[in-house]
Amino acid sequence: MNVEFYSHLQQIVGTGQCQTEESMAAHTTFRVGGHAEYFVRPSVDQVQPVLALCQEYGISWSVIGNGSNLLVGDKGIRGLVMELGKMASQISVKGDCIRAEAGALLSQAAKCAASHSLSGMEFAAGIPGSIGGAVVMNAGAYGGEISQILRKIMVLTEDGQEKTLQAEELGLGYRKSCIPREHYIVLWAEFQLHPGSLSEIEGKMAKLKEQRTLKQPLEYPSAGSTFKRPEGYFAGKLIQDAGLRGCQIGGAQISEKHCGFLVNKDHATAMEIRQLIRHVQEEVQKKFGVWLETEVKFMGEF
Repeated sequence: MNVEFYSHLQQIVGTGQCQTEESMAAHTTFRVGGHAEYFVRPSVDQVQPVLALCQEYGISWSVIGNGSNLLVGDKGIRGLVMELGKMASQISVKGDCIRAEAGALLSQAAKCAASHSLSGMEFAAGIPGSIGGAVVMNAGAYGGEISQILRKIMVLTEDGQEKTLQAEELGLGYRKSCIPREHYIVLWAEFQLHPGSLSEIEGKMAKLKEQRTLKQPLEYPSAGSTFKRPEGYFAGKLIQDAGLRGCQIGGAQISEKHCGFLVNKDHATAMEIRQLIRHVQEEVQKKFGVWLETEVKFMGEF
């Protein structure tokens, strides 16, 4: 550990918001992963000085949100992990627009919208991700996606400059944006909604919650849908038709409830989950000629 670097890090964010050798299993919805060498929870205003400190000391860095679409290797992550979470989760409403900091949960933003009788964000109420992560991957569910409501975002560039980008500048597509390629850090996002009926908004959110509970294996840790939807197919149907329902490697299993989900059924390791992902890809490729791309992102050493 670089004691001088860590001391300066504590001065920026406070001693209670940074740790060394922090288990990433506590910060991912898969509940697996090794340790981060340095782990920090900055506010939006603290991201720039933390980034500058990393550059000064030559410390590599990465950013996570709620860890809901992430598989961290068992050997952990060298360098610093910034978690944009509770310390960067302010939400405000102005007219028909909602502005949410990157660490706010999508579910929180959707509930805030509903409380102001604003419609358009109902689809996001059950997605277990953060605003920043949702923008990066253009998250979506049940026919809705972030690109339909996103107005603009504020990012921090790799050299520490703040930059406002309109939605149309982000190259938003199916589970993708230009943000990872440009190495931007999302600080906040603004969404354009429209007035609606509170009872209708709440009714739609309740219906989607019921569908999610019935169809998804919420009783086990997972990262949501493991694979992207291949053009012309459904990933879960291909996996099921390949005879892989319930297939297990160690503690990792293809859900028996929904084949599009890989779950941590019994104290799985990250390597077991990664091996099962690869097995699924190879079997589906062999039987149907379709290569399944992952929605789940890999981080750290396996």
